[in-house]
Amino acid sequence: MLMVWLIFLIVLAVFLLAFSISIVATQSVNIIERFGKFVRIQRAGLNFRIPFIERIAGRVSLRVQQLDIVAETKTRDNVFVHMKVSVQFLVEESKAVDAFYKLTNARAQMESYVFDVIRSSLPRMSLDESFENKDAIALDIKKELSEEMSTYGYTIIKSLVVDINPEENVKRSMNEINAAQRQLEATKAKAEAEKLIKIKEAEGQKESMKLLGEGIAEQRKAIARGLRVSIEDVKEGTGEGVSSEYISSLVMMYQYLDTLENMTKSGKSNVIFTPNSPKGFNNLTSEMISALSAVKDM
Repeated sequence: MLMVWLIFLIVLAVFLLAFSISIVATQSVNIIERFGKFVRIQRAGLNFRIPFIERIAGRVSLRVQQLDIVAETKTRDNVFVHMKVSVQFLVEESKAVDAFYKLTNARAQMESYVFDVIRSSLPRMSLDESFENKDAIALDIKKELSEEMSTYGYTIIKSLVVDINPEENVKRSMNEINAAQRQLEATKAKAEAEKLIKIKEAEGQKESMKLLGEGIAEQRKAIARGLRVSIEDVKEGTGEGVSSEYISSLVMMYQYLDTLENMTKSGKSNVIFTPNSPKGFNNLTSEMISALSAVKDM
């Protein structure tokens, strides 16, 4: 009989010990109640409670959690959009009791506040402005949630406007507008490039013509100077009694004959009509003498 009682006591002790031990995971706490009244929290590690008198009412996670919300609303320019918002939050250990007892469904409460902020701010913006002010909307959401949820023991770490999705027909229209704008910019850039090319070609042609003109002018000056030297040499060799006009005619005759000789030697020469009468040759000579006089005046 004694052995039976001993076994009974051992089993009872093991049973009571099993019901009095609780192990709490890292970054979480247990809420302990005694006859329905909160008495304390159990932190991470091995903990004990009074069996049948104290119980674990619940567990509160202290880790960072994320709540994803999709809200539908209308912009100022009457475009319906779906805005996706991500809220990161946690429960501080010192406020774990408030987080457990004051709110039944914290996530639903946060969703309500986020919807309220979005539906009060987005209708005042156009679709383009909503994309431009994503950060401002996220800050408004964080500010509103921080003020409201701190009472319940929740700390809002960050809020992000992840995406703004307009209706499909609006998306297509936006893509077409962007494509048209890019095409316009490409056309402008191409036209500007062609304009620069033409300007550079014109400048190059201008410089080439300038150099060509200068070369021709120098060539003509050299020819005129050569004729003048030839005339002076002939004049010195024949004496002072010979006039300049006669010497010029003589030199021009030699030049004329040389030209005809060169033309006959070339098999690719075109037909050229030259003065063949004495009067025509005298006119040509007079023109050359005038040119020589102009060279002397330089």
